[in-house]
Amino acid sequence: MSVRELVVLGTASQVPTRHRNHNGYLLRWDGEGILFDPGEGTQRQMLRAGVAAHDLHRLCVTHFHGDHSLGLAGVIQRINLDRVPHEISAHYPRSGQKFFDRLRYATAYRETVALTEAPVDADGVLAATRTYTLEARRLSHPVESYGYRIVEPDGRRMLPERLAAHGVRGPDVGRIQREGALGDVTLDDVSEVRRGQRFAFVMDTRLCDGVHALAEGCDMLVIESTFLDEDVRLATDHGHLTAGQAATVARDAGVRHLVLTHFSQRYSDPEEFERQARAAGFEGELTVAHDLQRVPVPKRR
Repeated sequence: MSVRELVVLGTASQVPTRHRNHNGYLLRWDGEGILFDPGEGTQRQMLRAGVAAHDLHRLCVTHFHGDHSLGLAGVIQRINLDRVPHEISAHYPRSGQKFFDRLRYATAYRETVALTEAPVDADGVLAATRTYTLEARRLSHPVESYGYRIVEPDGRRMLPERLAAHGVRGPDVGRIQREGALGDVTLDDVSEVRRGQRFAFVMDTRLCDGVHALAEGCDMLVIESTFLDEDVRLATDHGHLTAGQAATVARDAGVRHLVLTHFSQRYSDPEEFERQARAAGFEGELTVAHDLQRVPVPKRR
C-alpha cells in the first residue's frame, strides 16, 4: 500500500529550542523518501522518528543558511555508513556549491553510495519519475533560495454508471484503460480526469511570484511562518513570512492542507499562529507543526 505523508523532524528557525530542533522534513511519497532542509541534529531526529537512511532517495536544500543545511554532513555520512543500495540525488542552489562541497566532505569517511549532485540555477523541472515531477521556483531571501514542488501526473477515474451505459464490463474495463478505446467507445466516454496530487515546500522567503507559483492548487503546502503578523516589518527585512501572509497565500492558491513551520524562538504560544492563519481567511485543514509529527497528504479528491 502506498504511503504519502510528511514526517516533521524539526521546526525551529535560526536556533533550536528545548522543544524544537533545527529544520528537517521527510516526504514519504509511495516508495521514495525526499528529505528537505536537513538542519543540525537531523540524523538524531530521524532515529527518533523511525526514519532510516535507506528511506532516503533525494536531498532537497532550499538555501545554505545553517538551520537548513548543517545536518547534511551527518546525513550524507550516515547514508554511506549504512551502504544505502540505491542512488541518491541532491538538489540545492548552484550558487552554494562551495558550501555543499564542504558539508559533503566535512570529515573523513568511506564513500560507498552513488550520490548524484543536481544543483538548481533556474526555475523549472528538476526530475521526472513514474509517480511525480520535481520542480523548483526561485524565492526571495538574502541568499539565493529555491522552493520545491511535487506534481503527480494526472490519471483517469473510471465511472461505473458510464461503463454500464456503454456495456463495458469485466476484462474490457482494463482493455479500454490500456488501449484508449473499445470499438466506438472511447476512454473519455467512460471516465474522467483524476488530477494528480501536488505538494509544495516553501522555506525562507518574502512574498514573491515563486511563493504563489509553488502553492497553486496544492493538496499540501509546507511553508515557513517565522513571524507573527505584528512583526511583519521584521519578516520583510529579514526575508521571511508571517503566519497571516502564509495563510493568505494558501487561501488564494486553493491549498487543501496548510502546514505552518519554521518558528522564531521569540514566540511561546504556537496557537497564536493558528489564530492568525484563520483570521487571514484560510478555511482548509491546518497544522501548526511540531517536531516528530506525521502529517498525511490529503487523499485524492
